Amino acid sequence: MNQAAILAQVARIHGDRPAVSFGRSVFRSYRELGTRAARLAGALRTELDLVPGDRVALAMKNHPLYLEILYAIWHAGLAAVPINAKLHPKEFAYILDNSGARACFATPDLAGMLAGIKNEVPDLEHLISTVDADIEELYEADPVPPASVDPDTLCWLFYTSGTTGRPKGAMITHRSLMFATTNYLADVDGIDPGDCMIHAAPMSHGSGLYAMPHIARGANNVVPESGGYDVEECLDLISNWPGASFFFAPTMVSRLINHPALGGADLTNLKTIVYGGGPMYLEDVLRAQEKLGPKLTQIYGLGEAPMTITGLPKSAYLDKDHPRYLARLGSAGFARTGVEVRVVDADGNNVGFGETGEIICRGDIVMGGYWQNPEATAKTIRDGWLWTGDLGAMDPDGYVTLKDRSKDMIISGGTNIYPREIEEVLLRHPDVYECAVVGRPHPDWGEEVVAFVVPHPDKEIETAELDALCLENIARFKRPKEYRLVTALTKNNYGKILKTELRDLLAGEAEG
Repeated sequence: MNQAAILAQVARIHGDRPAVSFGRSVFRSYRELGTRAARLAGALRTELDLVPGDRVALAMKNHPLYLEILYAIWHAGLAAVPINAKLHPKEFAYILDNSGARACFATPDLAGMLAGIKNEVPDLEHLISTVDADIEELYEADPVPPASVDPDTLCWLFYTSGTTGRPKGAMITHRSLMFATTNYLADVDGIDPGDCMIHAAPMSHGSGLYAMPHIARGANNVVPESGGYDVEECLDLISNWPGASFFFAPTMVSRLINHPALGGADLTNLKTIVYGGGPMYLEDVLRAQEKLGPKLTQIYGLGEAPMTITGLPKSAYLDKDHPRYLARLGSAGFARTGVEVRVVDADGNNVGFGETGEIICRGDIVMGGYWQNPEATAKTIRDGWLWTGDLGAMDPDGYVTLKDRSKDMIISGGTNIYPREIEEVLLRHPDVYECAVVGRPHPDWGEEVVAFVVPHPDKEIETAELDALCLENIARFKRPKEYRLVTALTKNNYGKILKTELRDLLAGEAEG
């Protein structure tokens, strides 16, 4: 059940195959990756004196050493705490302190900052830079066999983005990660040893989770030299590596299909783009299909049920003769294998088909709870069901359409208004690049609708055009009372638009 045991097995079977590549060059074979993970695991247990159950943080941007450190942590029977490299120093300090991490590996761009906050984290005994001589000494330790772990042992402590308060640590077990790994192969995409995953999205989150099924199949994990997402760099890597897959947030897909370099790019090696982390608007899906071909598949999940609640397979994108084809493309698909999904009211009763309620799920993918937060755990997991906080509707065939986060719903005059419905309409305008719809306090109606709209570069939009578009497609009471044209929308470190900031801006103006 230990993920590290999978790597050890693959290293025996596919030892000479590339396991990790950096840009266009192979960095580690599977034999090298497996050996180095076993040696580093030995050092974690002997040189650093860590014991099973201890937490080890990874404060690293995408880096070719990321996976061997991650698997060494599991190999030693420890729990990994991957931290997004773009966080603020105070957020780093909070996560390190809250998790009780005894050791932390850091890329050079973060090591200096972490040294400055180390005194704020009393449990942190070891801060190891990926370029120091200290880390190379650790690889001189004797290798150890993969630790034997119970399936429900903590494996990955994932901290939520914290947009509505302090981040909470979702306790992901070996059982959940094994479920996510095998479910990818069952529901999302098949993987051959010659394929690769290009990690342009953060390996501390979804892209790192999708390294696991690729390692399980002896495939290559390619880290861009930039350590992040650059469209032209990704297009170059596609031309170099066969069977290339990505995990992208919807905003990353949008950047790809709107980039001028896409027109002349060779996409022969592009196999799959898995998108998730938020719904992608139907207009963007159709445009991506037109420009990329049948390469898309969608997943819906949370940090609390990593990447594995519902999915929309490639076959749904090809079934253009189905009478509900567009509705299905606009959905998040249906329940993944081994996962139960329901849409319920506040009391946990199923709502009718097509009616909006909260999405809940149950299965081995669900986290073990929130780290040292029993109150939040009890609120989120009830009778084994994870309450996602996402609003959606299910059709008679089981396809789930996401409406909004429950906190994003607008209530105006006692009527529920779902921002995504309005955003879908605004994105039909050819000059709208992206948009966000939120509620503004109103003394009589409770809230009123405001749309923030980003035009495509060098394009101008008249708000009257947007208003006419809304009046042609949605009920008058849903139409925005104001359209604000802006140059950009603030996003968090995972590419999600921060509607909280937009609401705070409007609330502050109302108070003023």
